[in-house]
Amino acid sequence: MSVQNNIGTHFLLLCVAIIWGSSWAAGRVLSNGIDSDTPANLGPATAAWLRYAIVVIMFYFWFLYKSMSGDRVRFLPPDRYTWRSMIILGILAVMIYQLFFMHGMKWTAAGDASLIIPINPVFTVLLAYPMLGQKISKRISFGLGCSIIGVFIIIGWSPNTEIPFDERILGDIMIIIAALSFAASSIITKITIQDKVEINITATEIVIWYSFIGWLLLSPWMLYEIIGDPLPKPSKTEILMIFYLGSFSTVLAYVWFAKGIERIGPTSASSYIFLVPVFGVLTGWALLGENISISMIIGFAMIVIGVREVQKEGERMNSHSN
Repeated sequence: MSVQNNIGTHFLLLCVAIIWGSSWAAGRVLSNGIDSDTPANLGPATAAWLRYAIVVIMFYFWFLYKSMSGDRVRFLPPDRYTWRSMIILGILAVMIYQLFFMHGMKWTAAGDASLIIPINPVFTVLLAYPMLGQKISKRISFGLGCSIIGVFIIIGWSPNTEIPFDERILGDIMIIIAALSFAASSIITKITIQDKVEINITATEIVIWYSFIGWLLLSPWMLYEIIGDPLPKPSKTEILMIFYLGSFSTVLAYVWFAKGIERIGPTSASSYIFLVPVFGVLTGWALLGENISISMIIGFAMIVIGVREVQKEGERMNSHSN
Protein backbone atom coordinates (compact mmCIF):
# COMPACT_ATOMS: atom_id res chain seq x y z
CA MET A 1 0.00 0.00 0.00
CA SER A 2 1.30 3.49 -0.83
CA VAL A 3 2.28 6.04 1.81
CA GLN A 4 -0.50 8.31 0.54
CA ASN A 5 -3.13 5.61 1.17
CA ASN A 6 -1.70 5.05 4.64
CA ILE A 7 -2.02 8.75 5.40
CA GLY A 8 -5.65 8.63 4.27
CA THR A 9 -6.32 5.62 6.50
CA HIS A 10 -4.74 7.29 9.52
CA PHE A 11 -6.84 10.39 8.86
CA LEU A 12 -10.00 8.25 8.80
CA LEU A 13 -9.02 6.63 12.10
CA LEU A 14 -8.39 10.05 13.61
CA CYS A 15 -11.90 11.05 12.51
CA VAL A 16 -13.22 7.88 14.18
CA ALA A 17 -11.53 8.87 17.46
CA ILE A 18 -13.02 12.38 17.22
CA ILE A 19 -16.51 11.05 16.44
CA TRP A 20 -16.46 8.45 19.23
CA GLY A 21 -15.00 10.97 21.66
CA SER A 22 -17.67 13.58 20.94
CA SER A 23 -20.43 10.97 21.29
CA TRP A 24 -20.10 11.25 25.08
CA ALA A 25 -21.07 14.91 25.01
CA ALA A 26 -23.91 14.06 22.60
CA GLY A 27 -25.13 11.37 25.00
CA ARG A 28 -24.98 13.82 27.90
CA VAL A 29 -27.08 16.36 25.96
CA LEU A 30 -29.67 13.69 25.07
CA SER A 31 -29.91 12.34 28.62
CA ASN A 32 -29.67 15.53 30.64
CA GLY A 33 -30.25 18.45 28.30
CA ILE A 34 -27.79 21.20 27.44
CA ASP A 35 -28.18 22.91 30.84
CA SER A 36 -30.70 23.40 33.64
CA ASP A 37 -32.68 25.82 31.48
CA THR A 38 -33.05 23.36 28.58
CA PRO A 39 -33.72 19.88 30.04
CA ALA A 40 -34.00 16.74 27.93
CA ASN A 41 -37.38 16.05 26.32
CA LEU A 42 -36.69 12.38 25.58
CA GLY A 43 -36.27 9.55 28.06
CA PRO A 44 -32.99 7.57 27.89
CA ALA A 45 -34.64 4.45 26.42
CA THR A 46 -36.58 6.49 23.85
CA ALA A 47 -33.41 8.27 22.73
CA ALA A 48 -31.57 4.94 22.45
CA TRP A 49 -34.47 3.41 20.48
CA LEU A 50 -34.51 6.31 18.01
CA ARG A 51 -30.73 6.10 17.65
CA TYR A 52 -30.88 2.42 16.73
CA ALA A 53 -33.81 2.96 14.39
CA ILE A 54 -31.41 5.11 12.34
CA VAL A 55 -28.64 2.51 12.74
CA VAL A 56 -30.81 -0.36 11.51
CA ILE A 57 -32.17 1.60 8.55
CA MET A 58 -28.69 2.65 7.42
CA PHE A 59 -27.16 -0.80 7.88
CA TYR A 60 -29.92 -2.56 5.94
CA PHE A 61 -29.86 0.00 3.13
CA TRP A 62 -26.15 -0.75 2.88
CA PHE A 63 -26.94 -4.49 2.83
CA LEU A 64 -29.48 -3.85 0.08
CA TYR A 65 -26.90 -1.89 -1.93
CA LYS A 66 -24.38 -4.74 -1.52
CA SER A 67 -26.92 -7.33 -2.66
CA MET A 68 -27.85 -5.26 -5.72
CA SER A 69 -24.14 -5.00 -6.55
CA GLY A 70 -23.96 -8.79 -6.74
CA ASP A 71 -22.39 -9.48 -3.33
CA ARG A 72 -23.65 -12.33 -1.16
CA VAL A 73 -25.69 -10.80 1.65
CA ARG A 74 -27.53 -12.52 4.50
CA PHE A 75 -30.14 -10.16 5.91
CA LEU A 76 -30.84 -12.42 8.92
CA PRO A 77 -28.89 -15.07 10.87
CA PRO A 78 -28.70 -18.32 8.87
CA ASP A 79 -29.45 -20.90 11.58
CA ARG A 80 -30.83 -21.44 15.09
CA TYR A 81 -27.44 -21.35 16.81
CA THR A 82 -26.60 -18.00 15.25
CA TRP A 83 -30.03 -16.64 16.13
CA ARG A 84 -29.45 -17.55 19.79
CA SER A 85 -26.06 -15.86 19.75
CA MET A 86 -27.50 -12.73 18.12
CA ILE A 87 -30.27 -12.50 20.73
CA ILE A 88 -27.66 -12.67 23.49
CA LEU A 89 -25.56 -10.05 21.69
CA GLY A 90 -28.63 -7.87 21.15
CA ILE A 91 -29.26 -7.99 24.90
CA LEU A 92 -25.65 -7.25 25.87
CA ALA A 93 -24.25 -4.99 23.13
CA VAL A 94 -27.39 -2.96 22.42
CA MET A 95 -30.12 -3.21 25.06
CA ILE A 96 -28.02 -3.32 28.26
CA TYR A 97 -25.19 -1.19 26.88
CA GLN A 98 -27.48 1.54 25.55
CA LEU A 99 -29.74 1.66 28.61
CA PHE A 100 -26.81 1.92 31.01
CA PHE A 101 -24.94 4.32 28.70
CA MET A 102 -27.89 6.69 28.37
CA HIS A 103 -28.88 6.50 32.06
CA GLY A 104 -25.22 6.83 33.08
CA MET A 105 -24.79 9.97 30.99
CA LYS A 106 -27.81 11.46 32.79
CA TRP A 107 -25.86 11.42 36.05
CA THR A 108 -22.16 11.82 35.28
CA ALA A 109 -19.96 14.13 33.22
CA ALA A 110 -19.17 13.28 29.59
CA GLY A 111 -15.44 13.71 30.18
CA ASP A 112 -15.42 11.43 33.24
CA ALA A 113 -17.33 8.69 31.43
CA SER A 114 -15.12 8.85 28.34
CA LEU A 115 -12.04 8.35 30.52
CA ILE A 116 -13.51 5.29 32.26
CA ILE A 117 -14.64 3.39 29.14
CA PRO A 118 -11.09 2.46 27.93
CA ILE A 119 -11.05 -0.13 30.73
CA ASN A 120 -13.22 -2.26 28.40
CA PRO A 121 -10.27 -4.41 27.09
CA VAL A 122 -9.41 -5.31 30.70
CA PHE A 123 -12.95 -6.54 31.25
CA THR A 124 -12.69 -8.55 28.01
CA VAL A 125 -9.59 -10.36 29.27
CA LEU A 126 -11.13 -10.96 32.70
CA LEU A 127 -14.30 -12.42 31.16
CA ALA A 128 -12.19 -14.60 28.88
CA TYR A 129 -11.13 -16.54 32.02
CA PRO A 130 -14.57 -18.11 32.72
CA MET A 131 -15.87 -17.95 29.13
CA LEU A 132 -12.80 -19.10 27.15
CA GLY A 133 -10.69 -20.72 29.84
CA GLN A 134 -7.82 -18.25 29.46
CA LYS A 135 -5.54 -17.85 32.49
CA ILE A 136 -5.08 -14.60 34.43
CA SER A 137 -1.34 -14.09 34.80
CA LYS A 138 0.54 -11.80 37.21
CA ARG A 139 0.99 -9.27 34.41
CA ILE A 140 -2.74 -9.21 33.74
CA SER A 141 -3.40 -8.78 37.46
CA PHE A 142 -0.94 -5.87 37.52
CA GLY A 143 -2.68 -4.26 34.53
CA LEU A 144 -6.05 -4.75 36.18
CA GLY A 145 -4.79 -3.10 39.36
CA CYS A 146 -3.44 -0.09 37.46
CA SER A 147 -6.71 0.34 35.58
CA ILE A 148 -8.84 0.11 38.73
CA ILE A 149 -6.64 2.70 40.46
CA GLY A 150 -7.08 4.96 37.43
CA VAL A 151 -10.86 4.61 37.57
CA PHE A 152 -10.88 5.42 41.32
CA ILE A 153 -8.79 8.54 40.69
CA ILE A 154 -11.17 9.75 37.96
CA ILE A 155 -14.25 9.08 40.07
CA GLY A 156 -12.89 10.29 43.41
CA TRP A 157 -11.08 13.42 42.24
CA SER A 158 -13.21 14.55 39.32
CA PRO A 159 -13.11 18.33 38.81
CA ASN A 160 -16.76 18.31 37.73
CA THR A 161 -17.96 19.01 41.26
CA GLU A 162 -21.01 20.93 40.06
CA ILE A 163 -22.50 17.44 39.61
CA PRO A 164 -23.18 16.04 43.12
CA PHE A 165 -20.76 13.28 44.13
CA ASP A 166 -23.47 10.65 44.71
CA GLU A 167 -24.90 11.32 41.24
CA ARG A 168 -21.48 11.01 39.61
CA ILE A 169 -20.87 7.72 41.46
CA LEU A 170 -24.20 6.36 40.21
CA GLY A 171 -23.51 7.47 36.65
CA ASP A 172 -19.95 6.12 36.64
CA ILE A 173 -21.11 2.73 37.95
CA MET A 174 -23.64 2.58 35.11
CA ILE A 175 -20.91 3.37 32.58
CA ILE A 176 -18.73 0.60 34.06
CA ILE A 177 -21.63 -1.88 33.75
CA ALA A 178 -22.08 -0.77 30.13
CA ALA A 179 -18.39 -1.43 29.46
CA LEU A 180 -18.67 -4.85 31.12
CA SER A 181 -21.67 -5.82 28.99
CA PHE A 182 -19.89 -4.76 25.80
CA ALA A 183 -16.78 -6.72 26.81
CA ALA A 184 -18.94 -9.83 27.20
CA SER A 185 -20.43 -9.23 23.77
CA SER A 186 -16.93 -9.05 22.25
CA ILE A 187 -16.14 -12.53 23.54
CA ILE A 188 -19.46 -13.96 22.35
CA THR A 189 -18.80 -12.44 18.92
CA LYS A 190 -15.42 -14.20 18.82
CA ILE A 191 -16.98 -17.51 19.93
CA THR A 192 -19.72 -17.24 17.29
CA ILE A 193 -17.23 -16.58 14.47
CA GLN A 194 -15.07 -19.53 15.59
CA ASP A 195 -18.01 -21.93 16.01
CA LYS A 196 -19.54 -21.07 12.64
CA VAL A 197 -16.33 -20.83 10.63
CA GLU A 198 -17.75 -23.24 8.03
CA ILE A 199 -20.36 -20.68 6.91
CA ASN A 200 -17.93 -17.73 7.10
CA ILE A 201 -19.89 -15.35 9.32
CA THR A 202 -18.25 -11.92 9.29
CA ALA A 203 -17.99 -9.42 12.14
CA THR A 204 -19.94 -6.90 10.04
CA GLU A 205 -22.86 -9.30 9.61
CA ILE A 206 -22.89 -9.96 13.35
CA VAL A 207 -22.99 -6.23 14.17
CA ILE A 208 -25.88 -5.64 11.76
CA TRP A 209 -27.86 -8.66 12.98
CA TYR A 210 -27.54 -7.88 16.67
CA SER A 211 -28.21 -4.18 16.03
CA PHE A 212 -31.58 -5.13 14.53
CA ILE A 213 -32.42 -7.55 17.34
CA GLY A 214 -31.21 -5.11 20.00
CA TRP A 215 -33.38 -2.37 18.53
CA LEU A 216 -36.43 -4.66 18.85
CA LEU A 217 -35.44 -5.45 22.44
CA LEU A 218 -35.26 -1.72 23.24
CA SER A 219 -38.87 -1.28 22.09
CA PRO A 220 -40.59 -2.39 25.35
CA TRP A 221 -38.36 -0.02 27.36
CA MET A 222 -39.20 2.83 25.01
CA LEU A 223 -42.94 2.08 25.21
CA TYR A 224 -42.74 1.93 29.02
CA GLU A 225 -41.25 5.44 29.04
CA ILE A 226 -43.88 7.05 26.82
CA ILE A 227 -47.05 5.06 27.61
CA GLY A 228 -49.71 7.11 29.33
CA ASP A 229 -47.99 10.40 28.54
CA PRO A 230 -48.17 12.73 25.55
CA LEU A 231 -45.74 11.76 22.83
CA PRO A 232 -42.38 13.42 23.50
CA LYS A 233 -41.38 16.26 21.22
CA PRO A 234 -37.62 16.25 20.75
CA SER A 235 -35.93 19.56 20.21
CA LYS A 236 -33.88 20.33 17.11
CA THR A 237 -30.74 19.75 19.17
CA GLU A 238 -31.94 16.33 20.32
CA ILE A 239 -32.85 15.33 16.77
CA LEU A 240 -29.37 16.37 15.65
CA MET A 241 -27.73 14.40 18.50
CA ILE A 242 -29.77 11.27 17.71
CA PHE A 243 -28.87 11.48 14.03
CA TYR A 244 -25.21 12.08 14.90
CA LEU A 245 -25.04 9.13 17.31
CA GLY A 246 -26.89 6.83 14.93
CA SER A 247 -25.32 7.68 11.59
CA PHE A 248 -21.85 8.95 12.46
CA SER A 249 -20.94 7.38 15.83
CA THR A 250 -22.43 3.94 15.19
CA VAL A 251 -22.52 3.31 11.43
CA LEU A 252 -19.97 5.53 9.67
CA ALA A 253 -17.29 5.33 12.38
CA TYR A 254 -17.66 1.54 12.55
CA VAL A 255 -17.20 1.23 8.76
CA TRP A 256 -14.14 3.50 8.84
CA PHE A 257 -12.64 1.62 11.79
CA ALA A 258 -13.17 -1.71 10.00
CA LYS A 259 -11.40 -0.28 6.94
CA GLY A 260 -8.54 0.84 9.17
CA ILE A 261 -8.14 -2.65 10.59
CA GLU A 262 -8.19 -4.09 7.06
CA ARG A 263 -5.54 -1.67 5.72
CA ILE A 264 -3.05 -1.22 8.59
CA GLY A 265 -3.89 -4.11 10.92
CA PRO A 266 -5.78 -4.40 14.22
CA THR A 267 -2.89 -3.34 16.48
CA SER A 268 -2.19 -0.05 14.70
CA ALA A 269 -5.88 0.73 14.22
CA SER A 270 -6.74 -0.05 17.85
CA SER A 271 -4.11 2.42 19.07
CA TYR A 272 -6.44 5.22 17.99
CA ILE A 273 -8.95 4.07 20.63
CA PHE A 274 -6.76 5.75 23.25
CA LEU A 275 -7.47 9.11 21.59
CA VAL A 276 -11.22 8.70 22.16
CA PRO A 277 -11.14 9.81 25.84
CA VAL A 278 -8.96 12.78 24.92
CA PHE A 279 -11.60 14.07 22.51
CA GLY A 280 -14.30 13.07 24.99
CA VAL A 281 -12.80 15.37 27.63
CA LEU A 282 -12.19 18.17 25.11
CA THR A 283 -15.73 18.10 23.69
CA GLY A 284 -17.18 17.93 27.22
CA TRP A 285 -15.16 21.05 28.04
CA ALA A 286 -15.92 22.89 24.80
CA LEU A 287 -19.62 22.03 24.42
CA LEU A 288 -20.81 21.49 28.00
CA GLY A 289 -18.43 23.62 30.03
CA GLU A 290 -17.03 20.64 31.93
CA ASN A 291 -13.76 20.97 33.83
CA ILE A 292 -10.34 19.41 33.18
CA SER A 293 -7.84 18.65 35.93
CA ILE A 294 -4.51 16.91 36.50
CA SER A 295 -6.34 14.09 38.32
CA MET A 296 -8.11 13.18 35.06
CA ILE A 297 -4.78 13.00 33.24
CA ILE A 298 -3.24 10.83 35.99
CA GLY A 299 -6.28 8.53 36.11
CA PHE A 300 -6.36 8.14 32.35
CA ALA A 301 -2.60 7.42 32.28
CA MET A 302 -3.07 4.66 34.88
CA ILE A 303 -5.87 3.11 32.80
CA VAL A 304 -3.76 3.23 29.62
CA ILE A 305 -0.80 1.61 31.41
CA GLY A 306 -3.06 -1.12 32.75
CA VAL A 307 -4.76 -1.78 29.43
CA ARG A 308 -1.45 -1.93 27.56
CA GLU A 309 -0.08 -4.46 30.06
CA VAL A 310 -3.17 -6.61 29.62
CA GLN A 311 -3.01 -6.33 25.83
CA LYS A 312 0.70 -7.19 25.68
CA GLU A 313 0.14 -10.24 27.87
CA GLY A 314 -2.82 -11.28 25.74
CA GLU A 315 -0.71 -11.01 22.59
CA ARG A 316 2.07 -13.05 24.25
CA MET A 317 -0.36 -15.78 25.30
CA ASN A 318 -1.93 -15.90 21.82
CA SER A 319 1.49 -16.20 20.15
CA HIS A 320 2.41 -19.14 22.41
CA SER A 321 -0.89 -20.91 21.75
CA ASN A 322 -0.46 -20.69 17.93
